[in-house]
Amino acid sequence: MRIQLVPWIFLVSFYMIYLSIEISVVCGSCLANQQSLLLQLRSDLAFSHQTSNKLVQWNPILDCCNWTGVTCNEGRVTGLDLSQESLTGEIDNSSSLFSLQFLQNLNLAYNSFNSEIPSGLSKLTVLEYLNLSNAGFIGQIPIEISQLTRLVTLDISTLSYLSESVLKLENPSLSMLVQNLTEITELYLDGVSISAPGNEWCPAISSLPNLRVLSLSNCNLSGPFSSSLAKLRYLSVVRLNQNNLSAPVPEFFANFSSLTMLHLSSCRLTGIFPQNIFQVQSLSVLDISNNQDLHGSLPDFPQNGSLQTLVLANTNFSGELPDSISNVRQLSKLDLFTCQFYGSLPNSISNLTELVYLDLSFNKFGGQIPWFGVSKKLTHINLSHNDLIGAIPSGNLEGLPNLTHIDLRYNSLNGSIPSSLFALPSLQKIQLSYNQFDGHLSEFSNLSSIAVDTLDLSSNKLEGPIPMSIFELRRLNFLQLSSNKFNGTIDLLKIGKLQNLTTLDLSYNNLSINASVTNEHRLSAFPPLSTLKLASCKLDAFPDFLKNQSRLTYLDLSKNQIRGKIPTWISKLGFLSHLNLSYNNLMDWEEPLPNLNDNLFVLDLHSNQLQGPIPIFPLSITYLDYSSNNLSAVLPWNIGNYLAFTVFFSLSRNNFSGSIPESICNATSLQVLDLSHNNFSGTIPPCLTRFSDSLGVLNLRKNKLTGYIPDTFPAACLLQTLDLHGNNLGGPVPVSLAKCTALEVLDLGKNKINDTFPCLLKKISTIRVLVLQKNKFHGPIGCPMINGTWKMLQIVDIAFNNFTGKLPGKCLKTWDAMMPDEDETQSKINHIRFEVLKYTQVYYQDTVTVTIKGLRLKLVKILTVFTSVDFSSNQFEGPIPEELMHFKALYVLNLSNNALAGHIPSSIGNLKQLESLDLSKNNLSGEIPTQLANLNFLSFLNLSFNHLEGKIPKGTQVQTFLPTSFAGNKGLCGLPLTANCPGIPDQSPSKQEEGYTVSGSEFDWQFVSTGVGFGVGAGFVVAPLMLWERGKRWSNDSIDKILLVIFPMFGLVYTPSDDDNFDTDEETDEEASTEDSEDENEDKLDGLQFRGKYCVFCSKLNISIKRVIHDPKCTCHHSSPISPSSSTCSSSCSS
Repeated sequence: MRIQLVPWIFLVSFYMIYLSIEISVVCGSCLANQQSLLLQLRSDLAFSHQTSNKLVQWNPILDCCNWTGVTCNEGRVTGLDLSQESLTGEIDNSSSLFSLQFLQNLNLAYNSFNSEIPSGLSKLTVLEYLNLSNAGFIGQIPIEISQLTRLVTLDISTLSYLSESVLKLENPSLSMLVQNLTEITELYLDGVSISAPGNEWCPAISSLPNLRVLSLSNCNLSGPFSSSLAKLRYLSVVRLNQNNLSAPVPEFFANFSSLTMLHLSSCRLTGIFPQNIFQVQSLSVLDISNNQDLHGSLPDFPQNGSLQTLVLANTNFSGELPDSISNVRQLSKLDLFTCQFYGSLPNSISNLTELVYLDLSFNKFGGQIPWFGVSKKLTHINLSHNDLIGAIPSGNLEGLPNLTHIDLRYNSLNGSIPSSLFALPSLQKIQLSYNQFDGHLSEFSNLSSIAVDTLDLSSNKLEGPIPMSIFELRRLNFLQLSSNKFNGTIDLLKIGKLQNLTTLDLSYNNLSINASVTNEHRLSAFPPLSTLKLASCKLDAFPDFLKNQSRLTYLDLSKNQIRGKIPTWISKLGFLSHLNLSYNNLMDWEEPLPNLNDNLFVLDLHSNQLQGPIPIFPLSITYLDYSSNNLSAVLPWNIGNYLAFTVFFSLSRNNFSGSIPESICNATSLQVLDLSHNNFSGTIPPCLTRFSDSLGVLNLRKNKLTGYIPDTFPAACLLQTLDLHGNNLGGPVPVSLAKCTALEVLDLGKNKINDTFPCLLKKISTIRVLVLQKNKFHGPIGCPMINGTWKMLQIVDIAFNNFTGKLPGKCLKTWDAMMPDEDETQSKINHIRFEVLKYTQVYYQDTVTVTIKGLRLKLVKILTVFTSVDFSSNQFEGPIPEELMHFKALYVLNLSNNALAGHIPSSIGNLKQLESLDLSKNNLSGEIPTQLANLNFLSFLNLSFNHLEGKIPKGTQVQTFLPTSFAGNKGLCGLPLTANCPGIPDQSPSKQEEGYTVSGSEFDWQFVSTGVGFGVGAGFVVAPLMLWERGKRWSNDSIDKILLVIFPMFGLVYTPSDDDNFDTDEETDEEASTEDSEDENEDKLDGLQFRGKYCVFCSKLNISIKRVIHDPKCTCHHSSPISPSSSTCSSSCSS
């Protein structure tokens, strides 16, 4: 039996082998003609053998169905994938590619053809999948593609911003292309220029009934959406981002029950986003970011939603983050950057266990940081630029092993920084600056496991020594500890251990930097820094290690005590682009004068002791500040030729003389030109005002310029600040000045301008500051025939002129900036300033001198909420207009020394913010209105020399003023005057009330002896100091030094007069002037000037020492305006 079975077994085995060979031939073996076509295609295509991964492996000996990128069915080629083969050139319409008649899938993506799409594709009649994305094709998409009626997927998308040429679908249009493609389910045309409005492209797309994926981002599409899109019931993915749709989002998107992804970012969407779209159960990705005019709020999220990515960044969404956010349990990315959300962050956010990326920055979220302990997958937390308060709970972040980035900058967080933060194993970036963190920073442990490369703790209240373990963080490349209260001495040798360090900022602490390293080996061991900021670090010399910092691009050594000369080796720092040496004691450059490198864009040497002519003009300089030095001589006649690229140029507060060279007009890039406080003479070059089509600030204040103001302002004038105060300019206000429609600050004060009120300026609606005081202006100030308003005017000073007539109430009605309530003004606190360099936080801060509380004070930073009206020392007559009493935001009102008559309006009680009121030397009559007593902020009042009568009203402020405030009014009575009102008992305080004890038996001679002793001792000390000039200076300096130590103990900053470098020369000029009685009157006021800078809301005036004492929380820094760590733009004057 077994013997009989053997032949059968043999036959069956042989048959199976034969059958398997047959199957292999039918399904896998490449037909000869197919292989021949592929080899022909390979020879026709241009590709690189070095980068090819497919074509280079096509071996004629092997079966073509086994070649990489080739798919066969029954020996026929049905799929061809030549993506990422670096193919170039053109595919001819006669190419063997189009003879592959059985081809169903063709992928030519990610190549570099740089030619048009071949029309021969229409020969591939059974093609179902065509991918030509990012293949480098250009020009018009051929109409022949519409003949591929079996297409299911069509991808011709391109990254247009990476290509100089554009792929177009305009003629034929989108509707012509898809008219026959009824089977298509996925359509990708991203980056193709379609340029069609909504009523064209929407109906074309809606003709594809099976469409599931619609991807048309960056196609130059416009809106609005058409309701025809609602027919697409199977839509799952919609990408329309980066189009100019400029339309609301339609409600019918919420009806797409299969919708999983909706991308509508950067579409200029408008209106309110439909809330029910958030509630589509299938939706996993929603990105509507970068639509600034799109409004909306978050709804209550349904249970078990599919949402994984929610991006609303840079929209106008507002409201609170709902507690139901915890229902979105799959959420991995939540990005609400730069919206208008507010309220406390809900604790329910801690239930998002899948959360990986969280960005809630630039909102108005308050409250405390929620618990993130269960969000183990978190890698990125950004809560910066909000209003968060409280401390970081020590255990809040401990359980986040994957966290790499935490950013809590610009909040109000306080308490100590938990040391556990530095123990997170994956954490690389820690950014906690601009908060209120305090206390000591603990030493770190387990240094080898710390991965931190960025540490920013600047602008807090941290104190004590800097932990030495910071200098053991070997991966650190960014270290910023500036503007804290760290103390002690830092040896720069410690920095040598941080070999990856590129940025170091230790500025504005109480640190002493030991930079005395002379050993050449140690000097070379310092890491190659790109940014070094050691401002206010008590340096007395240039650190030697800087000589070897060849990669340094940013160097700030300002506010130190460096003396002597600027070394020549600075010129060898070939990459240096920013050099700030301001506020030192530098005298000159070392000889020979260096040729600074062409990369230097910012050179700030202001507030030193540089002498002689200007030593250096770097060739490519953009920002050049030599102000507040002792430079002198005449400017070079060709100075403008050195300033071809200069945007900011300041020589203010030096001793330059001669005329202003006309060549300065060749500096056509200038935005800020400040030559103030010098001795320039002659006329203003006409070209200087002519090229103000680029100039934003022109400051020629306090020189000796004569002649007329050139009437050459161009039609495209961009001036925002024109300051010609304190010269000898005459003539009228130039008519062409009205062309400067962006003007905000105009100061023509203290000249000899002879003109009527400049009504032509009424056309400039942007004016905030108008100073015409001490000129020869005359006539009325009303402008009845001129259209235009000054809605932004906040400071107006026309004092000491010859204006006449009545104050025009109708004109005052248009000064809207004077009228808002307190809440409105506080919400708009800012400073008048000119942005010098875009995106650099570099600003030119305007200043103005005004009369406040009877004193001439300089406003270093002009707050946009500070308002002042000074009409004093003119010849105005008639009543005080009622319209003036609508100025609810007014801080200073001075109508003194005129001929105003009538009563003080009772509506003066509306001026709730008023701090200074001067109505003296007029013809006002009647009683003082009782409402005046309700002005709680009034700290200066002068009603003297009028015809007022009756009882002085009682109030919290009125009785605190000196009797001189009411002198010269014979009919006034009551406190603080000694005259009693008829029928009213004597109100003067009794001696008992004043603290006297006169009883002879109780008289204590001990007080007399003490007083006499003190007086005699003071006489011996004070009298010599009054007579001995050198001793007086020594005394003042000693007192300054003592107060500089004492005041910080009480939370105050004392500003010595010499530091502020106030405009004392203006006083001297005025005291020497005998022009007329008006100047004499003003001299009396100017003699009482405060020697210091005054910043509203930040400064307290101390009359006894004639100084300004600043609140350190909002100090008006007068440091370099170019360094963000030390600039005037980084300090805030808000209380």
